[in-house]
Amino acid sequence: MSDKPIKIPGPDHPITIEQNPARVVVTLGGRVVADTRNALALREASYPPVQYIPREDVDMSLLERTDHASHCPYKGDASYYSIPSGGERSRNAVWSYENPHEAVADIRDRLAFYPDRVDSIEELRP
Repeated sequence: MSDKPIKIPGPDHPITIEQNPARVVVTLGGRVVADTRNALALREASYPPVQYIPREDVDMSLLERTDHASHCPYKGDASYYSIPSGGERSRNAVWSYENPHEAVADIRDRLAFYPDRVDSIEELRP
């Protein structure tokens, strides 16, 4: 049993998750790290939307799991990955909720990238 509080998204802190119709491509150092047509865009309160990408559309061979972790009362515990080819800038550049709270269960096992720790997160419209 966790002693961490679980908060439910609501009017004071809305969270929406929607299928992103665009193709999302993440690059670093001239390499494609992720390329998907199945991203979920999570919008939380006033933060910019975050693209959650299925693992099968991420080149996991470019990532290295770290022991860094964080907790969000709305989403749960996040685990992190670095992208070694990006050097110090790309430490803990990627996060994933492997066992998210029920309210955001759709993002389970998907990966999200910090925009300032990769070269680009492009949304390519058809």
